[in-house]
Amino acid sequence: MDIAAMSTVMSMTAVKQAASIQVLNMAKSQAEVMGTQMAQMLSQSAPHPTSGHSIDLKA
Repeated sequence: MDIAAMSTVMSMTAVKQAASIQVLNMAKSQAEVMGTQMAQMLSQSAPHPTSGHSIDLKA
């Protein structure tokens, strides 16, 4: 393989690697946001207002 072809292959490999890293960073960022939102949702959750106030004792 000559130098020009090797340079082209290395350049394309670097571009593919950079694109993969960007996609992973975007996925990580989205997962962090979703995790934060999930934690907020769970901390703000309230029990059902009528749940646990009465017991059905019929057999």
